Amino acid sequence: MVAYARDGSRVPRIVTNCDSCLAWGLMFAQGLCLDCYNFTAPRHGRHVGDCGACRRRQPLKKGYCRLCWTQAREDRLAAPDSRSRQLIAPHLPHVRHHQLFFAGMHPRHTPKPPTIERRRGAKGRPPKPEPPPVAPPRPGWMQPPLLDGEITRVYRRGRVDLRRGAAPANPWLAWALHLAHTVAEARGWAGVVRRTMQRTLVTLLTDYRPGERLRVSHIQKAVAAHSANLDYIVEILTNMAVIHDDRPAPLEAWLPNRLPDAADAIRRDTVAWARFLRDGGPRSRPRDPRTVRIYLKAVETPLQLWSSRYDHLREVTREDVAVYVATLTGHKRLEATAGLRSLFRWAKRTNVVFRNPTAGIRLPRTKTTVWQPLRPDDVAASIRAANSPQARLYVALAAVHAARPGQTRALRLDDVDLGNRRITIAGHERPLDDLTHRLVREWLDYRRRRWPNTANPHLLVNRETALGHRPASHTWILNLRGLPGTVERLRIDRQLEEAMASGGDPLHLAAVFGISDTTAVRYALNARVLLQSAHDAPPDSP
Repeated sequence: MVAYARDGSRVPRIVTNCDSCLAWGLMFAQGLCLDCYNFTAPRHGRHVGDCGACRRRQPLKKGYCRLCWTQAREDRLAAPDSRSRQLIAPHLPHVRHHQLFFAGMHPRHTPKPPTIERRRGAKGRPPKPEPPPVAPPRPGWMQPPLLDGEITRVYRRGRVDLRRGAAPANPWLAWALHLAHTVAEARGWAGVVRRTMQRTLVTLLTDYRPGERLRVSHIQKAVAAHSANLDYIVEILTNMAVIHDDRPAPLEAWLPNRLPDAADAIRRDTVAWARFLRDGGPRSRPRDPRTVRIYLKAVETPLQLWSSRYDHLREVTREDVAVYVATLTGHKRLEATAGLRSLFRWAKRTNVVFRNPTAGIRLPRTKTTVWQPLRPDDVAASIRAANSPQARLYVALAAVHAARPGQTRALRLDDVDLGNRRITIAGHERPLDDLTHRLVREWLDYRRRRWPNTANPHLLVNRETALGHRPASHTWILNLRGLPGTVERLRIDRQLEEAMASGGDPLHLAAVFGISDTTAVRYALNARVLLQSAHDAPPDSP
């Protein structure tokens, strides 16, 4: 066997002392044992300097050579407490001698003595007592802090160790821990989430003084250091009225960068309209930020196009809007029309324009789509893609009960009556067939094993929604994108199949699925077209 010296020449591997850790054994390369060779690998970025313990000039890790790190690993076993026996770095400055060893030998893994307490609790140890019920503190009159908004507080992690003692005697902290325990019981939080919440609240409120207002921008780093959920922390502190949410409103970092080529007045009014949609008004409800994004993206192109000729929204005419809308088709045309109508309706209401140029513009009536039944292969492909308990239940509710995706995600545990074999979807009660009954029981068994303590009232939950009360997202349940038989398409096919079986009777459809009269009539007409075309086709036609 050969190795390489420091100058690159080939030398035989011999038994000698390592140049770095002085270990005796078969050297690997460059006069180093295998462990020291890996220790000095370029990917680690070790710099050469004087070791802080032995003063030798060697490659260093955090100021110490590998020989001192190895000795400190052995010295920690003689530490008086369990925490010191877990850490190596505190023992490095105290290394004054070295126990030589053979190269290639792994460090000893001695069993812990029975007197050492476990850091995460021993088996059978009773859980910690629940925090006592605490009433909100009554500080009375207090002097408002001076320059409170200008001071950035530093929340240092690890000031209090809850494993070794009780929480500090701060009435505000005691109240926060009681509120956190109440929320955890109501939502079925796991033990790790409870402990993380306790440690975070102790870090934030140990030195809290009455009258202070914690700022979300100041506590974000401390919350992230504990891997806690910021929204849950903000919820608890908001109930205590001790926090000020100074985070920017949604879309504030995105709105100023829109319409870069538009005229100044057009950009100013458009951004004001987008903020109005997001925040709402005296007679307008706030819109979802995603809706605001869609509307603003839909009107960006025409506004930048008109900015080359106009300087203000009041100069846009009805002909400009009609010409632009005529160049679009499909969903883009609908989105652009809806966005422009909303923009100019707001502009007319706020006296930005004198006349609404979108008034009277009518879109061409779209041709009614005649749905065709899905082929058996398409339905089978969707069934094969549902390879989890929640996905199989999702597909069954769409293919058997014609449930919309949003209605399935909104189902609650109270909506399923397994004993009487009844299920309520969107307020409409219907019988529970054998297939859906079996899939519901399969999912409930999985849910009980996976999240036994969750307090989420929804039927379908995941690891995120199990900690709260909101429904799960549709992408987590099942994504059939790219397949002909999507969940929505399976729902349509089920209603179309029932319409064809009933001969196009809209009253029967409304009674079975609980749909509106217009929807039932549309499916009935679709079924009659399919039945008529089947009767008119020659016998040998496919």
